Formats: sequence, C-alpha cells, structure tokens
Amino acid sequence: MAQAQPAAARGFLPGPVTPPARTPGPGTPATAHLRISEGQVGEVGPGETLTYPSVTSCLTVTVRLQAGGKVGAHASLFQVPGEYRSDRILAVVKQRIGARGVRAVEVRGAVGAWHPSYFAKAIESYAEGEQVPVPTAPEPAGLARVVADALGEPRGKVTVEDLPDGDQTVD
Repeated sequence: MAQAQPAAARGFLPGPVTPPARTPGPGTPATAHLRISEGQVGEVGPGETLTYPSVTSCLTVTVRLQAGGKVGAHASLFQVPGEYRSDRILAVVKQRIGARGVRAVEVRGAVGAWHPSYFAKAIESYAEGEQVPVPTAPEPAGLARVVADALGEPRGKVTVEDLPDGDQTVD
C-alpha cells in the first residue's frame, strides 16, 4: 500500500500533505497553523501553531525542538483508517525529530483512558480472546516513561497533563 510522501519538511504523514493555512492579521506577520487529526504526525517551524482537533479519548504528543519548531502527534485509542496506530506513532515522531535537539515533550489529553502499553501494542492488535490491558487509574508517570523511552529522551523532559475534551492548540 503506497503512502503519500511530504512535498517538504512539513505537513503530516501518511495522509495527503496539505500546506498549513496562513492567516495574517492587519500589520502582523503570517503565522502558520497546522491541524493534526487522529493518527497523524506533523511539524511546524518556530512561532507556528499546532492544533489537535476533538481530543476526547486521545493523547497528543508535542515535541518542542531546541531550534523553536514543534513536532506533534495525535495518538488515537483506535486506528483511524489510513493513519498511524498508537503502537507506531511514537516511532514516526522519533524519525521526524531525527538528530535535532529536543527542549521538551508535552503529553496531553485523556490520560485516564490510556494504559502505557498502548504505545507498544495497539488495542486493535490483540487477538480475539486475548486480554487487553485496561487502565484502572490514570498513569501519568507510566505514560511519561514510555514516551521518553520511545523518543530516546530523558524522563525529565516529558510532562503529562490530563485535559478535558476539546481542541488543543499549542503555540
């Protein structure tokens, strides 16, 4: 199955690459805004904004790069057709970061709905009758550890925040 490739170093994979909309105000420089939907990974440059729409049972992972840009991922509990599963999305983020320095990693969303193991084995990958781990309480420390390990970053750079339902905007 062929996947769309980015036309430039921005946009998101694997779906179609759409350039971010530019919405300049009167007398102000244009700022790029990139929407990252469930199962997608994207990137913006310094001073640009990421928006994660409709974060209900999802987690978002925003990597703040030393140079000022951001790499973001919208991890879904269940795979959206044609997009990344939860057990693949962090590897794509790590690949996107490459050798660039990381200042901080922010994990936000439905922390209580996520078992840390969902980043290692997606819910839909369990065979019929196989026991799927279910969180009994929020595990922010476990999520931070798994994300830090997957990205090859120190645990101290990762913060986890439980946010109510809605859109998330990261400036």
